[in-house]
Amino acid sequence: MSWRLESSERGIAQGGYEIRVARSDQDVREGRDLLWDSGKIESDESIQHPYEGPALQSRQRYFWQVRVWDGQGHDLGWSAAAYWEMGLLSPQDWSASWVAAPAVGNSSESGVPPMLRREFRSTGPIKSARVYVSSHGMYELSMNGRRVGQDVLAPGWTSYGRRLQYQTYDVTDLLNQGSNAIGVYLGNGWYRGVVGYEGIRNHYGDRLALILQLEITYTDGHMLVISSDGNWRASAGPILMSEIYDGETYDARREQIGWTSPEFDDHEWTPVETISAATDALIAPEGPPVRRREVLVPKKIFRTPSGDTVVDFGQNMVGWVRLKVHGRAGTVVTLRHAEVLDRDGNFYTENLRTAKQTVQYTLSGRGAEIYEPHFTFQGFRYVAVSGYPGKLTRDSLTGIAVHSDMASTSDFETSKALINQLHHNVLWGQKGNFVDVPTDCPQRDERLGWTGDAQVFSSTAAFNMDVAGFFTKWLKDVAADQLPSGSVPFVVPDILSKPDAPAAGAAGWGDAATVIPWNMYLAYGDLRILDEQYVSMQKWVAYEQSRAGADNIWDGDFHFGDWLDYFGVAKNTRYGSTSTDLIATAYFAHSTDILRRASELLGKTKEAARYGQSLAKIKEVFQQKFVNPDGSVGEGTQTAYVLALDFDLLPDALRKQAAQKLLDDVRSRGHLTTGFLGTPHLLAVLSRNGYLNEAYVLLNREDFPSWLYPVKQGATTIWERWDGIKPDGTFENKEMNSFNHYAYGAVGEWMYEVIGGINIDPAHPGYKHILIQPQPGGGLTHASASHVSPYGRISTEWSWNGHTLELVVVVPPNTTASIRLPGARSSEVSESRRPLQSATGIAGAHQDGTDLIVEVGSGRYTFKYPYRGY
Repeated sequence: MSWRLESSERGIAQGGYEIRVARSDQDVREGRDLLWDSGKIESDESIQHPYEGPALQSRQRYFWQVRVWDGQGHDLGWSAAAYWEMGLLSPQDWSASWVAAPAVGNSSESGVPPMLRREFRSTGPIKSARVYVSSHGMYELSMNGRRVGQDVLAPGWTSYGRRLQYQTYDVTDLLNQGSNAIGVYLGNGWYRGVVGYEGIRNHYGDRLALILQLEITYTDGHMLVISSDGNWRASAGPILMSEIYDGETYDARREQIGWTSPEFDDHEWTPVETISAATDALIAPEGPPVRRREVLVPKKIFRTPSGDTVVDFGQNMVGWVRLKVHGRAGTVVTLRHAEVLDRDGNFYTENLRTAKQTVQYTLSGRGAEIYEPHFTFQGFRYVAVSGYPGKLTRDSLTGIAVHSDMASTSDFETSKALINQLHHNVLWGQKGNFVDVPTDCPQRDERLGWTGDAQVFSSTAAFNMDVAGFFTKWLKDVAADQLPSGSVPFVVPDILSKPDAPAAGAAGWGDAATVIPWNMYLAYGDLRILDEQYVSMQKWVAYEQSRAGADNIWDGDFHFGDWLDYFGVAKNTRYGSTSTDLIATAYFAHSTDILRRASELLGKTKEAARYGQSLAKIKEVFQQKFVNPDGSVGEGTQTAYVLALDFDLLPDALRKQAAQKLLDDVRSRGHLTTGFLGTPHLLAVLSRNGYLNEAYVLLNREDFPSWLYPVKQGATTIWERWDGIKPDGTFENKEMNSFNHYAYGAVGEWMYEVIGGINIDPAHPGYKHILIQPQPGGGLTHASASHVSPYGRISTEWSWNGHTLELVVVVPPNTTASIRLPGARSSEVSESRRPLQSATGIAGAHQDGTDLIVEVGSGRYTFKYPYRGY
């Protein structure tokens, strides 16, 4: 349980709190029949408090309140009541059976998605009604002619054999007195559809199935349970094909009007079959559901040189198109989806590989028709339309962007439009690839939860959106799919590993098991993520140790290396130019260090000491193997220097020389040379070592290779390759050329921290103490950033007119901040038009070289002083 304080005053801090919990809103507000009362706790902690009352019960709703005392001991009163509701905590809570439509056709083919229905009667006034539902495959649930909930692509994608999410919906207001009907559409989804670039079908099973339990509680206390069982009936419907990669084929002439409403005639439907399947893998979701999040209207409609009619939505997005159409029965409208046009302006789909991304809709002829696909999604900016009856207008198609329902937690803007567009692209890359799992791309025949991409982007992701639940859920699947050896699969959920040749164990990829829990702990201050993932973290480091052996050098194994680095283009290799042995050993040290720190925080002192000793040995042999007396590292690539410096693998005496060599390489080339593993750390290493100007030079570079090159090419998301579209307008290798990847978008972390100046203090995670340290440069005259932390909104805004720097900072209540004013002297700084020495809320100030560090509590502060430039 967490709460936020709100106040416009400065220096607001919590001195104590009290939590109470009851079974009803009235009881908790009146403080009677309490299940748990913490009593007054003298503490300033206001986030991540665990419930400590009696054991929680399935189906029970719990109401809670908190009251807070401020730092002066004043009672600020009780909050409004909030609640949570428990799901089904045990397999024994499920009385429903798994049911399936009778098997028809060849299971090696897509098949026609079935519709399942059941009617029942309800009498008497209803207090509440809940439906608990999951499926093998995807489902869409309706009741009495109305869609239940807002979730799409449910139940989501997990390691189905070990973890299958069910959803809970409040359907009290959907029930009728008397006759009622439930209708469920099932689709292949990830369960039995084709997943992965190897074209594998039926990875988890070859039968679509439903489990559903409707529990109706009446005002007199009795309960009616309607479950999936042999009383349900099944039929084929208007969806003829629906696959994640290929799209959907829908014949509206086959619609059975009213099939989810009572009194529908289903005598021609067939009885379902009950099938044997366990319920012990069913879990309540820990992450947010996938939902329709944004609606986009077309920017223009045009005809390509090759004759296609194309709709441009102006944004590379993920989701589908809502079609509005009116015409004769049997008319077929075809929608093909693509990310880009070729240099001649024609529709380009070769980078999709085998994915068709095609939707076909056959009209019913019953007046105006509106259609959205059901069990598929596309990655696209452009839609080629054929067969549309009448005139195609901007009202004919609507873009529906879908992703996991994560709250946006950031704003970012600068005086340079290209950098602002880069930030936009980073954000939309996350939207398009955070579709229940962190996928690599959303368009071609892949869309898998690649661990390396997620690892490097996780910190940026936590700036952009609230990803606490998203990664909590996915990390459980990382642990579930971890191999007995401790190796972590390349993708999670794991659909690539084979018993004879496990697709697992790559450095920088498998390290998602340690890096992401650590980053989530820093961002949200929740120690439980380390506790819950600790065994998985240990297993991964033990695997690294087993592969490194007694000499602690991890060599000889396959790794993706510095994937798609700049030099790989010239050398026709995807694995980069930096030694994979160096990279693997560096990540072995890095994960060992994270595990050491996690052990200390969890009170595991013996383990912490052991991992500390192991880390010292790895660093020693790393220096012996890869570091030369002149400070050069490995092959002297930017990535070699960046990883050695960022992971603290160099002796103190050589850090300056290594940083200088990195600087020399950047200056001599004038551009970056890094790939997936080096790029996320590059600018941070430069700026932390005193080379801020060179970091800005790389950020501002507009020609290949750079972050702004794709922006100049019209990109609206992050590309997989630095030169996905080459300067001459041709494309990179069609087999590996996504225009919506997020790995290189990891630069967003640096943009927030250095340009915006919002930094986590690792000693006080979750932004309990904030490090505000903007570093103007790169020709920027102003920048602003904000982040909604667990304690509230943090914001910064700076401007420089060539003479004076003004910095406005908002620090949320119950936190403190250290604000670094670059190039400032105490005697020249004003705060809210007062000399700094007489400003209120300032806890202290001291000079740190050329910078002034000011200590403050919560509140809004405006600093102004002469600034001699960067």
